[in-house]
Amino acid sequence: MKALIIGAAGFVGGYLIKELSRSGWEVHATCLPNEEIHEECCVHTLDILKKEDILPLVDEVSPDVVYHLAAQSSVALSWKRPQLTAEINIIGSINLLEALREAAKKDIRTVLIGSGEEYGYIREGACPLTESESLSPGNVYAATKACQGMLGSIYARAYKMDIIMVRAFNHSGPGQASIFVISDFCRQIAEIENGMREPVINVGNLSAKRDFTDVRDVVRAYRLLGEKGRTGCIYNVGRGKAAEIRSILDTALSFAKLPIEVKQDPGRMRASDIPLIEPDVSRISADTGWRAGISMEQTVEDTLNYWRGKLMSYGASLGK
Repeated sequence: MKALIIGAAGFVGGYLIKELSRSGWEVHATCLPNEEIHEECCVHTLDILKKEDILPLVDEVSPDVVYHLAAQSSVALSWKRPQLTAEINIIGSINLLEALREAAKKDIRTVLIGSGEEYGYIREGACPLTESESLSPGNVYAATKACQGMLGSIYARAYKMDIIMVRAFNHSGPGQASIFVISDFCRQIAEIENGMREPVINVGNLSAKRDFTDVRDVVRAYRLLGEKGRTGCIYNVGRGKAAEIRSILDTALSFAKLPIEVKQDPGRMRASDIPLIEPDVSRISADTGWRAGISMEQTVEDTLNYWRGKLMSYGASLGK
């Protein structure tokens, strides 16, 4: 079996390459000209905003499954750069779907990676959210991902294409950028331990409740959906149990090597923050057998150790 990962230079892409390769897939992956992919696979340069470049690549690789990861995936950045977010997440997805529709190989399965943020302003009592719940996006990123999913459903019905839509809830793990909450907490703790800042950790809204899953579990879900998912279906991917951000911070602080003060930073507060987002994951479990297996504590500890190692390597490079 042959997989093509679109946008594999990011956080999730490297983990998906390793997951697919370990499972016997031949993996091809794309990145932008200024990006690098460090995992072993066949690498192609591609910008999904250049529509004319996508079809030749798809025909060259002739994959069995395409995983569409290319996205502007930061909620915070989507408020600051809404035009960029829409261009990448909507126009880029249309370009890919059009190329797949025109491809010589007609039985390519496409897995479109969306977000649990699409559910948005959730009605009282709706959690855990099933895939049939109405969408009411609460931020720019969520709106673009909801649009991507709708486009996938339209192409699946209109052109009989083999498309699966995923609504992935928050995921984290070693190597994630510090614009995301768990990695941000862990980076700050590691910097404090390394003497790079005062023993104060700056935080945003700690009362929001989110479903967090380890990225290593998430890519296993993606692989299984590529192998066993049902055409035209939407799948939630998440732990199935939301945690308060405050409890995640407490977990991270429990691994710290010294006492740390917590201080709220108004600059880290989002323009719109939804109190609770929690998925029902019974559909993916029933169709593929997948469930999250890595504990939140393990994810946080591994992420903190990643930042400790990164800062140690940085210090060594400076001769400290």
